[in-house]
Amino acid sequence: MATFQKWTVSEPYIDVAGTLLEGPFYDEAKNEFRFVDIWEQKLYVLDLAKGPGSLKTLDTSASIGVTANIEHVDADSNQGQIVVAAKEGFAFVNRNTGDLSYISKAWEIENEPEKANRMRFNDGAVDSHGRFWAGSMNDPKVQTPVDEGVLFRLDPDMKLRRMLERITIPNGIGWNLANDTMYLTDSPTGKIYAFDFQAETGDISNRRVHYDLGEPKEPDGFAIDVEGCIWSAIYGGGKVIRISPEGKLIGEVSLPTRNITCPAFVGTELFITTAKDEANDDQFPDSVRYGGRLFKIDVGIKGQPKHKFRLQS
Repeated sequence: MATFQKWTVSEPYIDVAGTLLEGPFYDEAKNEFRFVDIWEQKLYVLDLAKGPGSLKTLDTSASIGVTANIEHVDADSNQGQIVVAAKEGFAFVNRNTGDLSYISKAWEIENEPEKANRMRFNDGAVDSHGRFWAGSMNDPKVQTPVDEGVLFRLDPDMKLRRMLERITIPNGIGWNLANDTMYLTDSPTGKIYAFDFQAETGDISNRRVHYDLGEPKEPDGFAIDVEGCIWSAIYGGGKVIRISPEGKLIGEVSLPTRNITCPAFVGTELFITTAKDEANDDQFPDSVRYGGRLFKIDVGIKGQPKHKFRLQS
């Protein structure tokens, strides 16, 4: 991993014309790829065997930031149910129709109903014990984000726990290969943080900076590969960067649009979501044309498998 690697993507894989594409997820069992448009309240599902022409668009009744599969739930049964972090909390979604039903509204549980309008959930991930972590933030449709964000954890017993406060835009959550460190991005700070992680209890402690972007761009969502490297989307920077377990920059994927939101692995290919951009310039002359599209590039390494939410019966 000593050599700095570079990749370039020139055209989108799917010309979907989204506003804020996020939450890329590969369902290996079904060979399906899904992603969301947070701003437009849409869930997209793609049959990878059939390609771009199979893309299905589902309208949901709320914005969705991230999705996860449920352990021991057959995707072809139980209405094809998945679990998501949505506008007000955690919910089940019918992957065939887009119907959404809340199972845990964070601000009702927190007894802060006035936050239901001005907050929304963003990125998240499921840990090795089937706990679903997701961060909330101020909804930009309502107000400019400030450090009112909260990192929540939904446990298999459906109890909701507040794990971290005073975050601005929580993004990219994941774990190292040893499963003793959790990473969390707070985008406006330019930093990816690391925490000591206790897998058995789900406790986190000892917050510290793992990587500081050091420029006026924002690290967004990320994926982690089988070597423990973080692939972080740089919103406003037109790239995905690869960060070693030691916190060193060791690779870069360049894209033809500015607002990169999140990558996800499909085999050795990196699928990358983006957001709409309203301005071209010399650095990104085609950013308006390509913003809000889905891209992919083969980077020659596989990603860590995704964990499933363990819903207790």
